[in-house]
Amino acid sequence: MNDATLTSWSKTLGVRVEERRLAGDRCGIYYAPLRLIILDERLAGFQRRCTLCHELIHARHHDPGCGSQYGVKCERRCRRETALALISPVDYGMAEEIYEGAAWPMAVELGVTVQVLMDYRQLLHDSGVCMQ
Repeated sequence: MNDATLTSWSKTLGVRVEERRLAGDRCGIYYAPLRLIILDERLAGFQRRCTLCHELIHARHHDPGCGSQYGVKCERRCRRETALALISPVDYGMAEEIYEGAAWPMAVELGVTVQVLMDYRQLLHDSGVCMQ
């Protein structure tokens, strides 16, 4: 999913996206009452893309927020769906072959964060798909 697709998706969902400096190590937040996503303005392009996709998935599911009683379940689902949206199985397989499973260069090649790559790997593991 590229930036243009994510921007189009945000409009379809009726979600406004703003960028500003966020406190601590937060990359982004989704605030459901205002249908607003705030991304940290310091994010690199690949980080912004991953974070925007992640927050849009929260918006699509109308997630109540990380602090709710459903927060852990929502976050797990969101991370799984983000990895599936941003990583193609074919591209993953080629990157794994080229970089012999090394996470950092694979993430760079795929244009995702190492966290998104690791979430994808967890999906493969959970589904019983063989990895190197």
